[in-house]
Amino acid sequence: MNKQIVITASFFGMLAVITGAFGAHGLKNHLLPSQLEVWHTAVQYNFYHVFALLFLAAFAGKRDGGLISAAHYLFTFGIILFSGSLYLLSCRDLLGWSWLNVMGPITPVGGLLFILGWLMLGLAAIRTK
Repeated sequence: MNKQIVITASFFGMLAVITGAFGAHGLKNHLLPSQLEVWHTAVQYNFYHVFALLFLAAFAGKRDGGLISAAHYLFTFGIILFSGSLYLLSCRDLLGWSWLNVMGPITPVGGLLFILGWLMLGLAAIRTK
């Protein structure tokens, strides 16, 4: 088990529960249904990658050439860029921050980091005996 990865997963798991509850209860009456859907997508991907991080923690320590570590960082920054940008984009009208539209291109970068993280996990599995 890798303690650093578990701590990262714990932090993002806590954040996913908080943002999920906040979206369901605090933002329900303040955002349009389409904005709430974006918020919900951010929460979902946040949670999915918390589970991926927990799996990585169990897999860590094997001779994988640093692939698990790479996946850890890719998933972490993927959560920050993908989910983080969606959280902000869904609330831009509520916050009055129309300039947040510039964050739109950040979301797919986060998605690409997720894809690369899964690739690193797959390669680590192939390399581990």
